[in-house]
Amino acid sequence: MNITILGPGAIGSLWACHLSKAGHRVSLWQRKPSDIQPLTLSEQSYSFPSNDQNELAHCDLLLVTVKAWQVKDALPPLLKNLHTDTIIMLMHNGMGAYEELEHQLAAFPVLLSTTTQAAFKPSKTDVKHTGLGTTVVGAANPLGQQCQFITDVLNHALPQVEWLEEIRTALWKKLAINCAINPLTAIHQCSNGSLAEQKYQHTITKVCQEVHQVMHHAGITWPLKELEATVHAVIQSTANNYSSMHQDIHYQRKTEIDYITGYLLNKAQQFQLETPTNYELFQQIKQQEQ
Repeated sequence: MNITILGPGAIGSLWACHLSKAGHRVSLWQRKPSDIQPLTLSEQSYSFPSNDQNELAHCDLLLVTVKAWQVKDALPPLLKNLHTDTIIMLMHNGMGAYEELEHQLAAFPVLLSTTTQAAFKPSKTDVKHTGLGTTVVGAANPLGQQCQFITDVLNHALPQVEWLEEIRTALWKKLAINCAINPLTAIHQCSNGSLAEQKYQHTITKVCQEVHQVMHHAGITWPLKELEATVHAVIQSTANNYSSMHQDIHYQRKTEIDYITGYLLNKAQQFQLETPTNYELFQQIKQQEQ
């Protein structure tokens, strides 16, 4: 396949290298274009065309791996150069970015995905695969329903990849975990594992209870005990990791809080639900961003 990756950060670069290794023709689209972008993963070097209009015009799959808040500015300028058969797949933390562009994307098959693959870029050209994970994919619109074959393509490059008819449920579950872990690790500038300490337990419990209430009203079934157990399991299994929100605050970058806790607060408002703990965390992150 001809594949273009919009936003070759850590995850985008990881997919670029693995898809290229699997035999696909991969190009990159980035904010600061260069004719050829070299990347090195596991001591193997790759070279990708960058910001090539011709590659974009012949693209079968556009994999969008920019941060959620960047999607609404980064994606629309490319649409006029894409064939309407091009599959557009969004892969980012949080929810709400697709809804902002739903009408503009109506002519394209659109997929939503989330991954627990972990990657890190110590430099512009080096990529580190720091944790094995799984990727789930599902259709955002009716045209996307015809693209289940894409899981075979991705699985061949970087397993495990699974197609989910109910991708919305998976995205909500990821959102719930992110609501519990990301703001706290960013505010306290600590690793995920630090959240196992007793002093954080009350806040985590309140966050989970509020998220569970909103999910229930959104039609997402997930028992509260399971939600809490999953959050604590992720804290343990990623104990040495630093959340993306932690990193963003540390490096004084804009975070994805509007598409994580912010999305939850918007849904809570629609359902006329009180979510004071999540609101307080949201406000603290917004203050730190400023």
